[in-house]
Amino acid sequence: MVIHYFTFVAMEAREILASLGYRSLDEIIGRTDLLHAVPLAEYPKAYALDLQRILADPDPSRTRPRKRVQPRNDRPGDVPLDNRILADVKSCMDAGTPIQLAYPIRSENRTVCARVAGAVALNHGDRGLPENTINIRFDGSAGQSFGAFLANGMRVVLRGEANDYVGKGMTGGEIVIVPPEHAAFEACENVIIGNTVLYGATGGQLFVAGRAGERFAVRNSGAIAVVEGLGSHGCEYMTGGIVVVLGETGVNFGAGMSGGIAYVLDETGEFPRRFNSELVQMERVKDAEDVEMLKSLLTKHHVLTGSKRAAEILDGWQRTLPKFWKVLSSVPAAKTRPGDVLRRDIAPVAERNA
Repeated sequence: MVIHYFTFVAMEAREILASLGYRSLDEIIGRTDLLHAVPLAEYPKAYALDLQRILADPDPSRTRPRKRVQPRNDRPGDVPLDNRILADVKSCMDAGTPIQLAYPIRSENRTVCARVAGAVALNHGDRGLPENTINIRFDGSAGQSFGAFLANGMRVVLRGEANDYVGKGMTGGEIVIVPPEHAAFEACENVIIGNTVLYGATGGQLFVAGRAGERFAVRNSGAIAVVEGLGSHGCEYMTGGIVVVLGETGVNFGAGMSGGIAYVLDETGEFPRRFNSELVQMERVKDAEDVEMLKSLLTKHHVLTGSKRAAEILDGWQRTLPKFWKVLSSVPAAKTRPGDVLRRDIAPVAERNA
């Protein structure tokens, strides 16, 4: 349907161009002589607008550029980190053999791994690469959109912190984010990733040994995530996937959430006053499939991040399990069966880390 829609848009644009005697949009850019003000007698205020300056020809000689004259608007000297990574993983993608890489990262390095994921998709389609084929470790502070559009077969580990939009649009793979090795703060009490994480994600997994900002998992439709606290508007407009929150949330949790599942640890008893009940409902975690799912995700989170928070919860499992809330859509057709996700996406930890 989308393809047909844009095809019709393109056809109509070509018809209009042909009626004017032109073959492409490039030929009419800047041609203000082809525009005129439409009379609007029924709207007298419209005549108060003077459009002469907008419709004036800025260059009657037709010698100055009327459109962009460079292919991209990149900053001078800005060489994306992905260019270096792409060169390093080329042989790996060609042969399909596992590779491990490591790089320092700074906040000026934005959308890191997106081009690599694009290359994976271009060469291997939606299926991507075998699990953990491309393993990349970063140390430092990642700029916006770290791990965006991540694909199957990629695992990226960041030791440090990340800005907004981590995992935006990711379709597969794993993102693991932990504090710096010698951090003097408690990870579960501090924000180490920014806002709008997993925006529009359709798959993949994210494990964060620390807190996130606002709008975590907004419009998430398939990713699985474990985080140790977050700000307001968590799981906003979520339609699928699973999110585990091992700490406090901000207000308006689950606003517009029509699918997926969230498990929230509520040790203070404040969560019932912080979630948005318009489309979601809460219940305690009692079903065997829910318990198995939650414990499996916590175990994997601890294995991948070394999270002290996860270790404490698992050590006192019988005491902490009753403090978890399960949040899911109140629309029956949108409910997710945790067992289905468990069998499909969460392999036994022992096998995954053998």
